[in-house]
Amino acid sequence: MKISGFTIIKNALHNDYPVVEAIESILPLVDEMIVSIGNSTDDTVNLIRNIASDKIRIIHSVWDISGNNMGGSALAVETDKAFREISPDSDWAFYIQADEVLHEKYHGAIRMAAEKYKDDKTIDGLLFNYLHFFGTYDYVGDSRRWYNKEVRIIRNDKTITAYRDAQGFRRKGEKLYVKQVDAYIYHYGWVKSPKQMQQKNKNIIQLYAEREHAIKRIHATDVFDFNEFDSLERFSGTHPSPMKKRIAEKNWDVQMDITRKKFSMKDRLLYFIEKRTGVRLFNFRNYRII
Repeated sequence: MKISGFTIIKNALHNDYPVVEAIESILPLVDEMIVSIGNSTDDTVNLIRNIASDKIRIIHSVWDISGNNMGGSALAVETDKAFREISPDSDWAFYIQADEVLHEKYHGAIRMAAEKYKDDKTIDGLLFNYLHFFGTYDYVGDSRRWYNKEVRIIRNDKTITAYRDAQGFRRKGEKLYVKQVDAYIYHYGWVKSPKQMQQKNKNIIQLYAEREHAIKRIHATDVFDFNEFDSLERFSGTHPSPMKKRIAEKNWDVQMDITRKKFSMKDRLLYFIEKRTGVRLFNFRNYRII
């Protein structure tokens, strides 16, 4: 069995992406790692080159964020470019975004699932659970505003393409048939200092031009308000090993009142049901679990 990894990145240093940690977290599982680097204005290229692994293959791309590639579709275009670079003899492709990290405790379960379904062509991919960290490494979002599952391993079938802003994948517009794997992706995209978080949002929001009101609001201040959440819970587990250095170097603190819940009546009821049963009712799924 052969597994290839792939990711895209642009301006990793300016936006403080944990892309090195993301790549290192899946390297033990993959036989090659495709890293597509966009036209950056920082030293992203050398950041990736300094990762000590002969599995990594760097490709270069110029991101088109013109009117035709708004709404986040530029991210899907770049993801598809990286996917097409994967060796034709690979069975699976493991997609990791630049702010996502895999805990090493899940390596065994992932490899077992990939082996189990390698020859079952009815299975298009593997579905992962998600933890979304917010503000600091001590809190995770536990409301419906955070997607709780997404496909991150897909079959090496080039008719599969990234969907919308590359949060997930589809084949010719149709949802993929997937199997759930007992593993979590740790999403750190909302863990930065308030100033760095706001700067990242100013940079990224340009990919979503139709959100004009959001662009104006974000540019109105230089500091992100981490009190804009509906529900959080404290994280009591361990973080992936590649994240240890970054976490130790954290130089800001944000205190969250996790007793505060900001829900509509409907969302409060759905939140209560999910907490009691583990079932997320009426949830959008960009996949079909079989």
